[in-house]
Amino acid sequence: MNARVLIVDDHPMITEGIQAILESYDDITIVGALNSGREAIDQVCQLAPDVILMDLNMPGISGLNATEMILEKRPETRILILSMHDSPEYINSALSHGAKGYVLKDVPTEEIKTAIEVLMAGGEYLCTGAKTSLSPRIADGREPLTGREQTILLELAQGKTNKDVAATLDISVRTVETHRNNIKRKLGISSTAGLTRYAMEHGVLQGTGR
Repeated sequence: MNARVLIVDDHPMITEGIQAILESYDDITIVGALNSGREAIDQVCQLAPDVILMDLNMPGISGLNATEMILEKRPETRILILSMHDSPEYINSALSHGAKGYVLKDVPTEEIKTAIEVLMAGGEYLCTGAKTSLSPRIADGREPLTGREQTILLELAQGKTNKDVAATLDISVRTVETHRNNIKRKLGISSTAGLTRYAMEHGVLQGTGR
């Protein structure tokens, strides 16, 4: 394993501490330490990290939204959330936004190293504290839509094509198709008409003028 790691956290002391310890491992290369989600989104393709250690609560773009947008630009990157929050809501939300791991900030740095190894091997990692507090991810048997998926559902429900949605959100048609398939899978809906009906029944179209 030779992992390229990017640290994204707006607390310099935390960033510097994690960086100093991880740099002591021969098989980890720190490619950057950024203090905002926006910087991470803008620089992810240039820095090409294998794993991003992502804080949840940052000014501007949250770690959750940054995770989603980073994975649209570079889906092969694995996101490991570092957070002080151990509530099921935070953990479930992070996983539904595409994070592959969740580690509390009070764990030993050696456990962060272990988490990176698991993610590099294609697995998912939850620290003991996260596992203990984690409730079933799907309370009613249905996985929740992420914020990005809700936005795309709204666009599709207004009759827009994948190409239209891609142009509106400045993403690729392929990315829209991926989100569309995920939305259908999560909602158990196979047709565009079904998506529109769901959007109407659940108030997604309210305030759009339709």
